[in-house]
Amino acid sequence: METMKTVSENRFSKVLTISLAHLAHDTPTSFLAPILPLLIDKFGLSVFQAGLLDIFRRIPSLANPFLGLLADRICLRYFIIFTPGVTAALMSSLGIAPGYIFLSVLLLLSGISSALFHVTAPVMMRNVSPGRIGRGMSFYMLGGEMARTLGPLIILGAVSLWKLEGTYRLVPFAVLASLILYFLLKDVTLIREPIHRRDTGAAKTLVGLLPFFVSVTGIFLCRAAMKSALTIYLPTYLTSRGNSLWIAGISLAVLQFSGAGGTFLAGIISDRIGRKLTLFIITTINPFLMWAFMNLDEKFAIPVLIATGFFLFASGPVLLAMVHDIDSKRMSFINGIYMTLNFTLNSLMVLLVGLAADRIGLELTYRISAWVAAGSVPFVIFFRDPPALDAGGNKDTG
Repeated sequence: METMKTVSENRFSKVLTISLAHLAHDTPTSFLAPILPLLIDKFGLSVFQAGLLDIFRRIPSLANPFLGLLADRICLRYFIIFTPGVTAALMSSLGIAPGYIFLSVLLLLSGISSALFHVTAPVMMRNVSPGRIGRGMSFYMLGGEMARTLGPLIILGAVSLWKLEGTYRLVPFAVLASLILYFLLKDVTLIREPIHRRDTGAAKTLVGLLPFFVSVTGIFLCRAAMKSALTIYLPTYLTSRGNSLWIAGISLAVLQFSGAGGTFLAGIISDRIGRKLTLFIITTINPFLMWAFMNLDEKFAIPVLIATGFFLFASGPVLLAMVHDIDSKRMSFINGIYMTLNFTLNSLMVLLVGLAADRIGLELTYRISAWVAAGSVPFVIFFRDPPALDAGGNKDTG
């Protein structure tokens, strides 16, 4: 019979493995932003057209709730294993795209692969971290943010070695990643109770959670302006101010690396002081840090980016933990709705920020984005908590 310590160790090893899968999958998804200035020059794109490329990658997320309904009935473990390789192969091929349409198709296909991964992986993480969902989501998000730190460095290194057209040479590493994940994850399963006909239907589940998702939508929409400006458009913004592509890429990597620290600690902290208080602190600080980044002398840019990245991404695991605090047998469906809102609203804001940048310039767009980010604070104050239970069986009033 396994001891409690052995069970705990086994669960934690699964937590680390799923976090590693997230790292492997999301590293290539961050290839686009660093090479966006090169693609703009190669194809003569406007900032709006460049931002539209990221939309093509996000469009498949609209199918997340339907994928979630499917995942609630069958195990999609092998999607978690093989999609990192597929996504990496597609994103590594962006440099050989002969035109804008082909580039868009590659990104659309990578978005389908990404949707298949993200709709199931958080549910698997929830199942291997009972009683410490905040910590589990912190580890899950840590994998994603570390990926966005490594991604810019890897793709810029590949461009330096082989030029933009030679980045396809990364494809064999994508295949290797999925092979490794197969051996690590082939025995990890989604543990869930079967869904019976008498259980609450998907429509009733959605209606019951509408107040919660309205609050989430408001927070997503307001923070998405700042997030898209400081991720997708950061290299373009910095190069437009006279910085080199390498400086811009390193700045993005610094932002993402600091964000990894924020995602790792925020979920753990929210287990202790409550989700809502943690979220309030994060959303209040975010706009001030963006204003500091724009207005302080360049010698303070890196320290400010470190602080900005820490708080910019910290809300992710807290919101995800809130979703997985919900007591439901349809968690893949609920997670799919959450992911759809996340990707759709972020995509909308990427377009709006790109359109604004073309019309009024990136500098003014950045300033407006900071003010929009401040609008998330009222949504946090009036947040409607989901039906949640903590480890001790009491409702989480945080």
